Amino acid sequence: MKKSRVVCFLVALWLGLGASAQVGLGGSAQVTFSRADSLTICRLLHDAPREASTLWFARQFLGVPYVAHTLEVNDGEQLVVNTRQLDCTTLVETATALALCIAKEQRRWDDYLSMLKTLRYRQGVIDGYTSRLHYFTDWILDKQQMAMVSEIQQPHPPFTAVQKLDIHFMGRHPQYYKALKAHPDLLPEIRRQEAALTGRTFRYIPKREVKNTRLLRQTIHDGDIIAITCNKPGLDIAHLGFAVWRKDGLHLLNASQLHKKVVEEPMTLYSYLQKHPSHTGIRIVRLVKGNKKTVNR
Repeated sequence: MKKSRVVCFLVALWLGLGASAQVGLGGSAQVTFSRADSLTICRLLHDAPREASTLWFARQFLGVPYVAHTLEVNDGEQLVVNTRQLDCTTLVETATALALCIAKEQRRWDDYLSMLKTLRYRQGVIDGYTSRLHYFTDWILDKQQMAMVSEIQQPHPPFTAVQKLDIHFMGRHPQYYKALKAHPDLLPEIRRQEAALTGRTFRYIPKREVKNTRLLRQTIHDGDIIAITCNKPGLDIAHLGFAVWRKDGLHLLNASQLHKKVVEEPMTLYSYLQKHPSHTGIRIVRLVKGNKKTVNR
């Protein structure tokens, strides 16, 4: 067993002797995780190919149960690691954090915690509930500023539609959020963040054009993050997943509420979108990993 895996295993064992654990992450930040979570992360970091992609890592979680609200487990904001239960956002963050660790040749447990924190929070800093990036557009903008991802909005076509944001869902529906119900004093900051997003525009591919065409194959890569746009009042994105190309067209690997687990959707993404009236199309986000090739097997 390589030294890096031995160290990672011993750290995971020591930190996670019980069913769950909380440890420091520098400053006042804390981490919540289970022994199973730490062992899973250490195993994946050790076993991954040198150029493993987000798609490679996402496929390691196929079959993991879909569970919503797994980050809402503490009274105060903490970095939550949960590889046993995933929703669409935590699957994307988990696989992306792992892929970035490999790209940077960082294979330690602490490396993963740092990367996950950097992805999940504004400028990578945990400063309470409102520092978490709750709207995916906010996540994209923040991670672009940090040169971690890039949103693809060309060529035209297929990016023929424009999404103009009117963001207000959390601010108007705090009853749906544990932290906002318990701490209404957080609402002004949430509404400020929503106002900062409102009015911004982004090009996307309308769902009628999400078909198996040569143009789409040139535009969308295996492992790209697919953010499904919607017409639900106050929201920007309805669902997330990863692009998977098959012979019959583009598919979605996602933590599926319908299937109740992480799956590669058997139907094409075009068919999937047609079954959801509120879905309007897709935005495409790509990981920035320099010039390194990636492994999508």
